Amino acid sequence: MSRRFLAAVLTVVAVLALAATVGQAQQSQPRASRWVQPKTAWGEPDLQGIWNNVTGTPLQRSEAHKDKRALTDQEAAEFERQGAERREAAEALPVAQQSEGARTGYSPKVWFETGYDLSENRTSLLVDPENGRLPPLTTMAQKMSDMQAQLRRASPADTPEDRGPYERCITRGLPGAMMPGFYNHNYHIFQTPGLVVISVEMIHDARIIPTDGRPPLPSAIKQWMGDSRGRWEGNTLVVETTNLRDVDGRNVAVWGTTEGGKIIERFTRLGPDRMDYQFTVDDPAWYTKSWTASIPMSKVKGPLYEYACHEGNYGLPNILAGHRKEEMEAAAKR
Repeated sequence: MSRRFLAAVLTVVAVLALAATVGQAQQSQPRASRWVQPKTAWGEPDLQGIWNNVTGTPLQRSEAHKDKRALTDQEAAEFERQGAERREAAEALPVAQQSEGARTGYSPKVWFETGYDLSENRTSLLVDPENGRLPPLTTMAQKMSDMQAQLRRASPADTPEDRGPYERCITRGLPGAMMPGFYNHNYHIFQTPGLVVISVEMIHDARIIPTDGRPPLPSAIKQWMGDSRGRWEGNTLVVETTNLRDVDGRNVAVWGTTEGGKIIERFTRLGPDRMDYQFTVDDPAWYTKSWTASIPMSKVKGPLYEYACHEGNYGLPNILAGHRKEEMEAAAKR
């Protein structure tokens, strides 16, 4: 066998081996890497379906993890284990030592849908500021916040309005309606030419978002979920919302803005069952700077059932009646 012939044979073998290796590598690539964003019949990126945003990652980074944007797999497993132990310990407490909510049957173990796994081992949903903490309040906002807290302690149930829009099944505000925290973290997205509709399971909010370029409503018209206008930037749906009502409540259940606030949201589908949802809160009357959170969403099977929040609900009149009884007892002692 001549050297020239041997070299030719070896070259062919090498090319075939390389082709086989490339083919195997392509076959072993994740399905999502070959995923192509589907389009609607009228040519827009298709975001439709039911999406869930359950996560164990908190909005803000804890003091214990202040220097870490993400944990190692081992640290994440330990974080999740400690959380499970705390929940088990709380459930095991004698009734007299349990919280008021737990004593009335509001057991996190039974009711909460919260996922306890950290999303990508992240320590906060906040991506801006980089420290994973909400920016400081303005001086006026801090005074208002302290005053509101004092009023809630002194007069927690003088009128129905004292109980807030979430407890009265009105709204969780925006971005509150799009944030995880306890249960019913499901969102059904529909699309038609010129419109995107987001049906929120919790408190059955329905967000109707025009994408046809129509002008916004006059600034004097305020709404609980604001006035939203959407546009497409490539495969990302960008939604800007203004005309928001002032929602008094910024906690795990409710998160609103002042009337001068603006919310900018970005919905980007990353695969057949994954979507990145980001929102930026720009509320100069309340925060000293804007802030942004990124929340992963997963596609789930339906259907999405109605959350009939106030049907047969005796909670609110009972709360008011209980406070009247406390006032009578206090007056009798005086």
